[in-house]
Amino acid sequence: MKRRTKVLWSLLVVILLALGIGYGTVKSKIHQPSVAATTALKTATRTTSKYTFFKGDGKHKQPAVIFYPGALVEPGSYSIWAHQLAQKGYNVYVMHFPLDLAVLAGNQANAVPTKVRHNYVIGGHSLGGVMASRYAAKHTSGLKGVFYLASYPDKKGRLDQTNVKGLSVTGSRDGVLNWSSYRKSKTYLPKSTQFVTLKGGNHGGFGSYGHQKGDRQATISQAKQQRLISTTLAKWLAQLN
Repeated sequence: MKRRTKVLWSLLVVILLALGIGYGTVKSKIHQPSVAATTALKTATRTTSKYTFFKGDGKHKQPAVIFYPGALVEPGSYSIWAHQLAQKGYNVYVMHFPLDLAVLAGNQANAVPTKVRHNYVIGGHSLGGVMASRYAAKHTSGLKGVFYLASYPDKKGRLDQTNVKGLSVTGSRDGVLNWSSYRKSKTYLPKSTQFVTLKGGNHGGFGSYGHQKGDRQATISQAKQQRLISTTLAKWLAQLN
């Protein structure tokens, strides 16, 4: 009996060590925000364990923006364009996820106040966009539109049978996006989806966290790509009103 107990304890220790090593490995791969993004993050109105909130001017009944970051990208990395969009009047919620993986908490948008979700759009970057689309497919009440930054919906997040508006934004220098899957996924997009290509922009430029493995070098500055993102989103959002 004692030997069995020792074996069980040994197995438990091995499992805990494996989990600890796995956790540490994942954490070491998370992309951190640039200095510019960290500075922009300081303009956030509120930060909770579930999201970072950038408050708009509140002068118009504009839809709130809920955003799912890309896989292994720290939420603060999207603070530059989020801050710029807030300056244009929109409330922006950048969601937080366990281990910075939206796939681990796909319904995280439920943390945003219910009254906000009576008039909202949702979107995401890369894998975050896939998960945001899945959320949208199940929560169409109050939903005005879905946007994809270097991303696309999968079958579980298909919106082709809905009346919501769509926006797909890609960078011409993106070396990370699976372009084959992106093209095949168009059948799942809302029928009214608009397509915008940021000439010279790359995958990592949809946030501000430095180079991402496999990405191509952008031919526009990171600051310019951030401005293009905020202006593109603002133009699309204005059409929803």
